[in-house]
Amino acid sequence: MGRVTEGLRHFRWYWASLMGDNHYQRYVEHRRRKHPDQPVCSEREYWRMRHAASDANPGARCC
Repeated sequence: MGRVTEGLRHFRWYWASLMGDNHYQRYVEHRRRKHPDQPVCSEREYWRMRHAASDANPGARCC
């Protein structure tokens, strides 16, 4: 049963990463680690900045 549980945990992590569920949390951890003296924006502000940046620099997107 331990292998099944471990496999499900890895799948859940992968799916959350794929869907962007943990992007904000990683951003907060990065800001606190690398820029502790600067404020961290709210999750709403983060997603606005992220979408604005991807619209301004589409990179490899097809559309």
